[in-house]
Amino acid sequence: MTLPDRAELDAVLDLTARHSGAYLASLDELPVRTAGGDAGAERLGGPLPEQGVGAIAALQELIEHGEPGLARTGPRFFHFVQGGATPAALGADWLASAWDQNSWSDTAAPFTTRLETIALRWLLDLFGLPRTWGGVLTTGATGANLVALACARRWWGQRHDADVDADGLAGLPPVPVIAGGYVHPSDLKALAVLGIGRGATRICGDAVGRIELDRVERELQVLNGAPAILIGSAGEVNAGDFDPIEPLADLAERYGCWLHVDGAFGLFAAVSEQTRHLVAGVERADSVIADGHKWLNVPYDCGFAFVRDRSLMTAPFELSAAYLVEDDEDAPAYGYRAVESSRRARCVAVWATLRAYGRDGHRAMVERHLELAQRLAHRVAEEPDLERLADVPLNVVCFRYRPAGIPDDELDALNRRIGAAVLTDGAVYFGTTLYGGTVAFRPVICNWMTRDQDVDEIADTVLRLGAAELAQR
Repeated sequence: MTLPDRAELDAVLDLTARHSGAYLASLDELPVRTAGGDAGAERLGGPLPEQGVGAIAALQELIEHGEPGLARTGPRFFHFVQGGATPAALGADWLASAWDQNSWSDTAAPFTTRLETIALRWLLDLFGLPRTWGGVLTTGATGANLVALACARRWWGQRHDADVDADGLAGLPPVPVIAGGYVHPSDLKALAVLGIGRGATRICGDAVGRIELDRVERELQVLNGAPAILIGSAGEVNAGDFDPIEPLADLAERYGCWLHVDGAFGLFAAVSEQTRHLVAGVERADSVIADGHKWLNVPYDCGFAFVRDRSLMTAPFELSAAYLVEDDEDAPAYGYRAVESSRRARCVAVWATLRAYGRDGHRAMVERHLELAQRLAHRVAEEPDLERLADVPLNVVCFRYRPAGIPDDELDALNRRIGAAVLTDGAVYFGTTLYGGTVAFRPVICNWMTRDQDVDEIADTVLRLGAAELAQR
């Protein structure tokens, strides 16, 4: 019989540190992704063992069969708006695992609860949001959208003299939600979970998704003063475009609406003077969210939700039992402000990266990625076989392969084949999307390790794989 043994700890930590270091050192050279992930996982399967092999042997099996099939989320990974983990954040995340705090209340974890309060205050300062707002760390942008829209739902219920968190939505009219075409699926997912429904959202966007403010206002006029939720997108995923937050805030104020801003990665535009205009007016919103495991570059999973009226945050997620404490501003119970009652101490990595690099370091990282995005945009513009499909206001470059002599009706299929080849080629990693009905590539630059040569590899790879596709015609 094999049981956990304290004598294993030193060897386990040594093995983990050595292999983690070797893995991170490989990110510059090894393919971003190779075949074999499925096979590696299968080798670790089979029936539940009756007898364990011990910690070291189990970890060695993980390393042997797992590492070769990983998608290496390093300097050449440009898919899914996925950042990395700064050295400070990585080290702090290891500490968070070792400390193993349930960061849901001051009683359960007094240090990390207070550290979360500090980290949230620093994030509000980083983004230029008022310190008086309430906040909570979440699992990511989806969880943060759920928190923010739950507060919006409670606000809406109050406008109907109803406590929707206690009594539900039965007997009330549908909750009107208005957004542009950039609204993210995670917002719609949150609306579904909250009982408002995905289909409740009235989309006011053009063929690309750009919000049409005159249509938004007409929708509000039809409501004749009834409360509604507006959703603005700060940084959409295909080209990094922004809904105009200031005009949306004007409409919300004029018609008495709740304005929610989904800034999963685009909120980081507030960090730089170069891009701050893109989120002008965000401080006038009622709720704002962002991801930590995107541009903050802390490990998965981490997000943040901020709400202007912090009194709305507890009721949607509170729970009661004789052994539980109450939420208190002097000693917050963050487990009452989000879905989970069991909460990893995400604040440790957030605090550490902000303390390690400060406002200037994070501004410099954002501005470096802005430069790299422009570098790629210029390269695309210079190559006769590449076509940029949208402006590049932030860190997403939307383009396609368009060589001379290929009929327009064949371009989408050609670009899909190239996109599929990119994912197996391994030189870089990014995906395809539809932009205005056109198949396009959408590499996103937000990893702290990414260099000039990594970004140059994007265009090189598309041209190489595109030429190989044409050679087979």
